[in-house]
Amino acid sequence: MNKSAFLLPAIAVVVIGVMSSVFIVDEREKALVLQFGQIVRVKEDPGLSFKLPLIQEVVRYDDRILSRDLEPLEVTPSDDRRLIVDAFARYRIADVERFRQAVGDGGEEAAARRLDSILRAETREVLGSVSSNDILSVDRAALMLRIRNQAIVEANSLGLQVIDVRLKRTDLPPENLAATYERMKAEREREAADEIARGNEAAQRVRAGADRTVVELVSDATRQSEITRGEADATRNAIFAESFGADPEFFEFYRSMTAYSRALRPGNSTMVLSPDNEFFNYLKSDQGANATAN
Repeated sequence: MNKSAFLLPAIAVVVIGVMSSVFIVDEREKALVLQFGQIVRVKEDPGLSFKLPLIQEVVRYDDRILSRDLEPLEVTPSDDRRLIVDAFARYRIADVERFRQAVGDGGEEAAARRLDSILRAETREVLGSVSSNDILSVDRAALMLRIRNQAIVEANSLGLQVIDVRLKRTDLPPENLAATYERMKAEREREAADEIARGNEAAQRVRAGADRTVVELVSDATRQSEITRGEADATRNAIFAESFGADPEFFEFYRSMTAYSRALRPGNSTMVLSPDNEFFNYLKSDQGANATAN
């Protein structure tokens, strides 16, 4: 009985001691074996491992790629046009021993805060050396690469490997949006006014060309009509001359009738002339030639 009473506790102590000396490292993590706060062994390969119970402890760190989102950061590019930048980084713990020495008991959260400071400083430095147009253009890929390369050196002292840095969003500060919209509106209105002015100028040129064409066409038509009228008058006169030359008595009669039609009009039929005037020859007799002879 007495032996059993001592044997069972001894076995329990041995079992507890064996269990506390065994630990398993997952393939997604790395482990440090610490003794009185000092690193005695680094366990990076997954599997079963041992430590001294009670004296040594195991600290585990994530071996996967981690993500860190930065708080929105205000930067001032070289053209003094302030921007709000959202960024994130991908990183992993590359050297757990250096990582432990750098952050101590703070662990991954303390390392993430220090990485935030590094990324914010490098982002301000890189984006502050270029214009806002460069940040908003396709050149931002090269800028992100510069930020990552400069952050790698700083993060290496923490045992971290920065894999990638990305700019998610780039916006203007809220207080600058209204002024920017007004400036954009003014620029669009100026461009619209320029287009309207150019359109009016082109319309004026077309209108002037049309007016000049009208004047030229009317002038040419008038010239052609005058030529035609002159030719017609010449033809008429030639016909009259030929007709009158063939019959002088008819010419005398026609000329008298024309004079009567022009002189004896309504409202203007009173004339004061001598009764023997030759003007009345064809009114006295239907034989104008005989009346002239008498």
